[in-house]
Formats: sequence, structure tokens, C-alpha cells
Amino acid sequence: MPPHTPRWTVALLTAAALSLSACEGVSIAVGPSPSAGATSGATSGSSSTSSGEASASSSGEGSGAAAGDAEAQLDKLVVAKAGSMKGYSRDKFPHWRSTGKNCDVRDSVLKRDGTKVKFSGCNVVAGTWKSLYDGKQLTAPTQVDIDHMVPLANAWRSGASAWTTARRRDFANDLDDPQLVAVSASSNRSKGDQDPSTWKPSDTGAWCEYARDWIAVKTHWKLTVTTAEKSALADMLEKCS
Repeated sequence: MPPHTPRWTVALLTAAALSLSACEGVSIAVGPSPSAGATSGATSGSSSTSSGEASASSSGEGSGAAAGDAEAQLDKLVVAKAGSMKGYSRDKFPHWRSTGKNCDVRDSVLKRDGTKVKFSGCNVVAGTWKSLYDGKQLTAPTQVDIDHMVPLANAWRSGASAWTTARRRDFANDLDDPQLVAVSASSNRSKGDQDPSTWKPSDTGAWCEYARDWIAVKTHWKLTVTTAEKSALADMLEKCS
């Protein structure tokens, strides 16, 4: 894959293939793609194992726009003060969306981003994942959280409060952009709903990718950034050189 090919575009094909094959109990190789995670319980049924490997790159290569493109996108984002949290609820961002036959978006992301993933039906019951935020190797789906790159509450404060529930559902289940990322539960809890001005991945090698992906999501969904957030993102993009 070329050095600046967005990882999540490659993941679209593998995720679609995985959803079909896993639900039919067929083994399939998983290619590199963006990160994600959360807990998933095992169900009865024969297990299927992926023979390929996927890992989250912390180098910043192959994810998000190239540094110059990301800088250009950042310059075009509307700068505004953070909006009110009045009326906010995670329930206004329904997730995880069903992907058929007891599969959901969470399952799809775990399958897409894991290495040597094993399934029981559509549920992921084993595998390994690399946490983008802190570089930890996670060896069970119960250790993985699926984080929203741009947190739901941050999206609410930067424009999503005016959206319909249907649009917020699309945002919360977005597999087309680098919005869903597999990380350790501890790093996800540490991040909460903070933006890059107040929280950054402890693995500084991930800063380039993190900034690119954050900018890509805010650009696609036409969300605003604060002055401090924009400044922090610009600083993080310096890690791309």
C-alpha cells in the first residue's frame, strides 16, 4: 500500500468481506486497516479463524490525509467556541448498528483490525489488537474498546446538536472514515470526550496519525474546531515530518 493511502479505505473491502464470511463460518485473511474495539461476548457455534494479520500503525503512515492535505483541511475547518452540552445524551447517537445475522459494527471493526481473529458465529472471541493510543498489545476482545476518534460529546459541542438522530447514528457507526479505532480500555477512559488541546495519545509516535484522522473526520462531517484544538492539531501534524 502506498505510504499515504488511508487505512480505512482499504478496510472497507475487508470489512465487507469479513462480515459475510464470518457470519457463514468461513476463514478469511484480514488486511491492515484502522483501529477499533470494545467488549464482545461469545455465542454458541463453530469458530472461524482469520489467517491474515492487521495492525494499527503508530508511525502515522498510511492513515488520514498526507500531512500537506491534512494541513489544508485544518485551515478550512470553521473555528468556533465549543457549544453547550444542553440536551446531550449518548442515546442520541444510536450505536452499534446491526450488520446482519447477529453482527454489528463493533464486531465488524474487531474483525477488520485484529490479527488471528477467531469467531463464534459473528462474535469475535479471540485475537490480538494494537492500541493506537498507547501502543499496548491487546490479546482478548474484552481488553479492547471501540473509541470514536471524535468523541460523541465533542461532536455534539461542534455541530452535531443540530443534526437529526439519523445523521448522528451514521456518525456513531461510521466505517467509511477513520472514526472508529481499536484502543485499550484504559486509554479510552483517559481520553473521555476531550479534544487534542487537552488530551493526546501517550504514544507520541501516534500523534501524526491521530491528528490526520481527527481532521479527516471533522472535515467530512463539517464539524467545527476551537482555537486551542486547531493549534494542538497543527502542532501534532509536525510529527508527520
